[in-house]
Amino acid sequence: MGSDRERNDGGSRKAAGFSPSYHGRSHGAQRHGPRDDPAGWLWGWHAVEAALDNPQRPAPQRLLTTPDRGKMVSARWRTLKPEIVEAGDISRHLPPAAVHQGIALRTPPLEGVSLEEILGPSELAPQGLIVVLDQVTDPQNVGAILRSAAAFGARGVVMQDRHAPALGGALAKAAAGALEKVAVVRAVNLSRALETLGERGWTSVGLDGEAEVMLRNAVNQEAVVIVMGSEGEGLRRLVSEHCDILAKIEMPGGFDSLNVSSAAAIACYEATRRMGARATGE
Repeated sequence: MGSDRERNDGGSRKAAGFSPSYHGRSHGAQRHGPRDDPAGWLWGWHAVEAALDNPQRPAPQRLLTTPDRGKMVSARWRTLKPEIVEAGDISRHLPPAAVHQGIALRTPPLEGVSLEEILGPSELAPQGLIVVLDQVTDPQNVGAILRSAAAFGARGVVMQDRHAPALGGALAKAAAGALEKVAVVRAVNLSRALETLGERGWTSVGLDGEAEVMLRNAVNQEAVVIVMGSEGEGLRRLVSEHCDILAKIEMPGGFDSLNVSSAAAIACYEATRRMGARATGE
């Protein structure tokens, strides 16, 4: 069994000072009724906490909590009035087996930003880290990559407009709040996006297990784009051809396969470590 933070907390519905904000059907009817369409829902404490703190988000459409989580919400956001329900009532709105930890938020999805917004003014010298994902479709992996991007201060993550997960739900849960902190670009054409980045002075480093160059030797610039391929196929040919360098992660243990999110975390660390070393003259 998981910890209190990693399970769907049933809690007592008789907690003092709390009552449902919506009335009508009984809770029993809600539990046994048809499952709601989960689109538009976020769940899990960290994902919902970050969404409620994000000024770019509109006011919540609905906020469901168990009694214990309701106390935490009211203490943190005094103007919010969550609907206090049982854990099973929350589950009815979400995908099967979603670990909601006693809280779920219905809110319009984030729209994403333009590539120009994360690049900043063209007259300024480019600097920093950007991550590009080429048809990485698993929301768990994308969520984990967003966490790494946030941890290492990436300016943004660029994903394909079509072959990429929606910015919500399972992705937000896996990102544990990072979806609200990292700018996400939905690009129609990744090859064109890489061309634009190159024109603005960014160096694109594509990860390829067959490359001859080691990653640590490829991220020696002030403005680096880490390009990650899909979980099974890797980088597509056109995307690979638009990278300035192809590099691989050194793995002296002899095991040459990493999950894409693990590889992204290593690549982000290596890029920022090299940037930090240059800044200090090491």
